[in-house]
Amino acid sequence: MSGISARFTLALGEFRLDAAFDAPARGVTALFGHSGSGKTTLLRCLAGLERAPDGRLSVNGEIWQDENTFLPIHRRRLGYVFQEASLFPHLDVRRNLEYGWKRIPPGERRVGFDRAVELLGIDHLLGRNPARLSGGERQRVAIARALLVSPDLLLMDEPLAALDLASKADILPYLERLHDDLSIPVLYVSHSPDEVARLADFMVLMEKGKSVASGPLKEMLARLDLPLAHGDEAGVVIDTVAAGHDGTYHLTRLDFAGGSISVAQTPHPLGARVRLRIHARDVSLALAPHGDTSILNVVPATVSEIADESPAQVMVRLDAAGAPLLARITRKSCALLGLSPGMAVFAQVKSVALLA
Repeated sequence: MSGISARFTLALGEFRLDAAFDAPARGVTALFGHSGSGKTTLLRCLAGLERAPDGRLSVNGEIWQDENTFLPIHRRRLGYVFQEASLFPHLDVRRNLEYGWKRIPPGERRVGFDRAVELLGIDHLLGRNPARLSGGERQRVAIARALLVSPDLLLMDEPLAALDLASKADILPYLERLHDDLSIPVLYVSHSPDEVARLADFMVLMEKGKSVASGPLKEMLARLDLPLAHGDEAGVVIDTVAAGHDGTYHLTRLDFAGGSISVAQTPHPLGARVRLRIHARDVSLALAPHGDTSILNVVPATVSEIADESPAQVMVRLDAAGAPLLARITRKSCALLGLSPGMAVFAQVKSVALLA
């Protein structure tokens, strides 16, 4: 059976972990939640750094832990990237990379040396000592080193947490390349909604040591029974395709199942995949399309669900030809429009954020 199946219960002092999930065999699975929710403890259980006596873990059908088995960390084919890049200070970058790579038999190497170097953009760093690297460069080297042990599973524990904003912006495109180009499943710990929206395909939501829900990212963000859909950053992620460039008005048309979104012109070639984030606060609703408005992006949709948020506001989940959208509107607007599940409306998208 392909994919990752995990179940762990563990008591550490007053903290108790009780987490279970099944994740895909490819792509990025985000372990997401507030600080102290158990994300890193769960990751350490997956690595074998914490031993949960009743735990169970299988990776692509291979049992790493159950009632009869416990593979120690050195026998688990995994790469681990910590918050701080733990490079060998006495070795240059090339020898740091070669340390694990040379220990993998040539016939079992899933990622070539040159390929890892190219993916992380570190060719010009190979002769440098770690002390001469920036924080972002060190993390890129650490990620390449983790890939070169040819893991069946790549674990990343908030790899951007120790970086400043400029370094984060520098490294995110390289993480996206890993997402797009490699078949190795990644478990990515984060409490940053922006990182998760940009990188993840699947999400495990953690709260107070428990895995409260898991599923594809797009579905999780739009579930009105979860807190993800009700904070200030509530919104959805949509994968689109660059379908046209308007040179006159300097716009790019992005197509998805529910229609088209126009954004300020981007350098993406036609056919390129572009991920968008649309916040609930930036979506308004109408019963008919209007031509006399400055809002360019109007998408036909159906009301799926309505949930109270406060005495003044409601959250409306919409279905745009299979793509979920969220709209935060006032209770008065909901009443005046007569909204109810199954009703046809037009979602007016005031702004979007390009994520990739």
